[in-house]
Amino acid sequence: MKYFFNLSILFVSISLLSYDRITGFDFASRSEIISTNGMAATSHPLATQTAIEVLQRGGNAIDAAIAANAVLGLMEPTGCGIGGDLFAIVWSADDKKLYGLNSSGPAPKNISIDKLLAKNLQQIPPYGPLPVTVPGAVAGWTELHNKFGSLSFEDLFLEAIDYSENGFPVTEVVAYYLELSAERFNAYPNFKEVWMPTGKTPKKGDIFKNPQLASAYKKIAKTAGKDFYEGDIAKEIVRFINEQGGYFSLDDLKDYRPEWIKPVSTIYRGYEVWELPPNGQGIAALQILNILENYDIESLGFGSAEYIHLFTEAKKVVYEDRAKYYADQNFTNVPVSELISKEYAKSRMSLIDLKKASKSFNPGNLEDGDTIYLTVSDKYGNMVSLIQSNYRGMGSGMVPDNFGFMLQDRGEMFSLDKSHKNSLEGGKRPFHTIIPAFITKDDKPYISFGLMGGAMQPQGHAQIVINIVDFKMNLQEAGDAPRIRHVGSSQPTGEKMIDGGYLSLEKGISEEEINKLKKLGHKFQYDLGGFGGYQAIMLKDGVYYGASDSRKDGQASGY
Repeated sequence: MKYFFNLSILFVSISLLSYDRITGFDFASRSEIISTNGMAATSHPLATQTAIEVLQRGGNAIDAAIAANAVLGLMEPTGCGIGGDLFAIVWSADDKKLYGLNSSGPAPKNISIDKLLAKNLQQIPPYGPLPVTVPGAVAGWTELHNKFGSLSFEDLFLEAIDYSENGFPVTEVVAYYLELSAERFNAYPNFKEVWMPTGKTPKKGDIFKNPQLASAYKKIAKTAGKDFYEGDIAKEIVRFINEQGGYFSLDDLKDYRPEWIKPVSTIYRGYEVWELPPNGQGIAALQILNILENYDIESLGFGSAEYIHLFTEAKKVVYEDRAKYYADQNFTNVPVSELISKEYAKSRMSLIDLKKASKSFNPGNLEDGDTIYLTVSDKYGNMVSLIQSNYRGMGSGMVPDNFGFMLQDRGEMFSLDKSHKNSLEGGKRPFHTIIPAFITKDDKPYISFGLMGGAMQPQGHAQIVINIVDFKMNLQEAGDAPRIRHVGSSQPTGEKMIDGGYLSLEKGISEEEINKLKKLGHKFQYDLGGFGGYQAIMLKDGVYYGASDSRKDGQASGY
């Protein structure tokens, strides 16, 4: 009896120290969502529900993604909005192929490096009128709908307009970022009127309305986006930015067109991973995977110092190429096929020392000379991977009168070095961080996914693929697993990596492994910013699986 009692105490003690999961990895926050008719995964539950409602009333995945993005522009203005840009990868069930859309906007034609140097600027400032580039999101919605949409364009804004006019409860993470944004932007014109109508930003659970944005959405919905680039909204953007000291003309908006582009890919252990080519940074994820494919990652073990060291060094190598080569291909040659080739990866892996952290790397010699992510699938087999952002959270601080949105500050990513591939030129698109991703298997759609978060994104994309392929995690576990983030690599704006940069690791990596990494020469810093927000949908044997990041307010849902 005494033995039984002691055994019971031991059992209870062990139970109290363990996670309450009966399947899979302990760090998984929830199970995958599973359905057959359709699936949506976004960073806000009401946006996810909007996507499902659109699917249920006969819309397809592309319709649902546009509607969800419009809702997110209202409910998560700290990460996206109609003042920003958009990229998407679409699997068309009819065509049985992937399409890529680059809907990032250029700098105004009248801006130049000389004009900024005359202002004694050494780099483009992060806020104000100078970093504002043409917003591409609305034109992206129109392009996606024209090519793939099934419902009327106007019907896609019903929920966004209703929530804008009648209000919605603010979620926890968004409330936190709104408060931080107010510290930065409350002195900028119109910020308080839109996001601080009571004198302070809304707290978690507060009902928030944005009737000005409702007005903008109504104009966009009725004109299929035309008003944003030629009508009242366009005229107000130009007037306001130039009043603040910018260089916009109405032609900058009127002449803007998104670009349909061919996604590029690499094979990683039998899985074809797809990204969009520059001016975005998606191919960095492919380059990382190409290097790491040459190592037995599975045997190193998830969370081991050996794996983290190898991943970090591969990232450092690749980001030197990112800093040198990635730019708008309409203005400069970017050797994409060479950068993502297996042969090039093998030549670059020779730079990695498995016993020591590097302090610096040189780019390869190939010369010829915050953000929201969402994914939706439908009963027809269409899948869309969409990412949209204003950069730096809410953007530039520039809020045009009467329309309730902030303009992006993507122009900050330009270099003022005229010899740099990513140098500022009027009409040129800057280097871009936001990237959607897709995986196919045997030429069939497999996983639509993304991981938002600036320079974290290629690192995050590669880690998701490795978690699924090498470490055999399911779709939810792959996103919940503790992440690796390295910062301090050379930048497309011209800054160089100093002393190897810094590592930041999420909770869940043991102190023993961290100490091993320190002995290898890695430096740690734990205030480096976020680890990104992940959403994903997988199609397997006719069934959809959905996952949503527990680090955000989001939700995956099916029907």
